[in-house]
Amino acid sequence: MYREDYDGANAQEKNGEDVFSKPVRAGKRTYFFDVKATKGNDFYLTITESKRKVERDGRFSYDKHKIFLYKEDFQKFTEGLEEVIAYVKANCAYEVVEKKEGDNFSEVNFEEL
Repeated sequence: MYREDYDGANAQEKNGEDVFSKPVRAGKRTYFFDVKATKGNDFYLTITESKRKVERDGRFSYDKHKIFLYKEDFQKFTEGLEEVIAYVKANCAYEVVEKKEGDNFSEVNFEEL
């Protein structure tokens, strides 16, 4: 989702606001990949895991965990992620879950990362 009103010249005013956002739903979790602008009109990425849980009184709440990834680290992060994904695929038994009509989760294709 692109921010229609984003203007690079106004990034300083929009510091910390999303420039681009991609949610990925996966079961009880949702991952948010958000591009944000710094005061110097530079972009960085936040990755947030949000997991819905039920409180004792029946209300829903969300546990959130966030990491910040700066553009100078994109290449090393990508290389590390690709390496561990390749390791898991080569060394760990796992089932590929086929998405069925009516499923409430998004299929994540790690090949595209």
